[in-house]
Amino acid sequence: MGQDPGLRRLALGTLLAAYPGPVPPDWAVDLLADGLAGHTLFGTNIHDPAQVAASTAALRAGHPDVIVAIDEEGGDVTRLAHATGSPYPGNAALGAVDDPALTREVYAAIGAELAALGVTLDLAPTVDVNTADENPVIGTRSFGADPKRVAVHSAAAVAGLQSTGVAACAKHFPGHGATVADSHHELPTVDVPPAVLRERDLPPFAAVVDAGVRAVMTAHIRVPALTGDGPATFSRAVLHDLLRVEYGFTGAVVTDALEMKGAVLAAGGVGTGAVRALAAGADLLCIGARVDAELVESVAAEIVAAIGDGRQARERVEEDRAAERGRAGCPLMRSGRAPLDAAVVQG
Repeated sequence: MGQDPGLRRLALGTLLAAYPGPVPPDWAVDLLADGLAGHTLFGTNIHDPAQVAASTAALRAGHPDVIVAIDEEGGDVTRLAHATGSPYPGNAALGAVDDPALTREVYAAIGAELAALGVTLDLAPTVDVNTADENPVIGTRSFGADPKRVAVHSAAAVAGLQSTGVAACAKHFPGHGATVADSHHELPTVDVPPAVLRERDLPPFAAVVDAGVRAVMTAHIRVPALTGDGPATFSRAVLHDLLRVEYGFTGAVVTDALEMKGAVLAAGGVGTGAVRALAAGADLLCIGARVDAELVESVAAEIVAAIGDGRQARERVEEDRAAERGRAGCPLMRSGRAPLDAAVVQG
């Protein structure tokens, strides 16, 4: 018995994939026509502005409302300027200057550049409060160690970015700043009661929700009091009870890359992780950077199988589809506004 094509399309609609090289391969475009939510661009996809604009145009040919995402934080994390370094100050510098108007201006400049290239979702800003000096993964990506200061600058960054029509994605919920392990390689643990999170880690997330942020990214971290033995990405207590109910967030919940060890080790595989994240309340499942058609199809098939055997409610992919939630929240994610013509984009 073959796979239900309607269920396959619904499953694909929860996935944010990626592809190798500067030109989208046929499978990456064809899957968009089949319902894939979108792709994330990485450094290997970036050569120059004209090429990026041509790539996003090719993706829109597969689906006019494709979500084109990128990690463009400024400072240490850049994809557009991966070969030369970002021309924009990072969050640590902006927090040290402590001028929210400047933070808004910098993020508006980043957003304008992304919008011109056809990117619709920036996986930024990082709004983690960097309270652990030895943190190996956040560090200068944070606006600082003071929750109030981080909250003010996080809201300013979201306002600046979204003023250009590019959706912002605040990360990493419920806060990656107190970890001393890197979730790319293992599952970090933050063993504190929820009251500490609310006072120390969560004020910036409350601020960006109030600022209308379109998306929030989950953290592959373990907070035993909330998540048990697994990461926040797989915790309904975190994604639904805390983020949606307590903090009132109505946008798209995006997972950090499911290929990261913090997720894979906890789930036993990317497909299983996708099912667990959906069940917890995630809408858009970021597979990672090393993606091909076979991996996308296997993850979609795992979601379909989970619906068939009762591990996953069909309503979760029917009513809370990532692409629909995302596009409804942001003009670019909804309409796929065209970038500047590739022929006139200058390097």
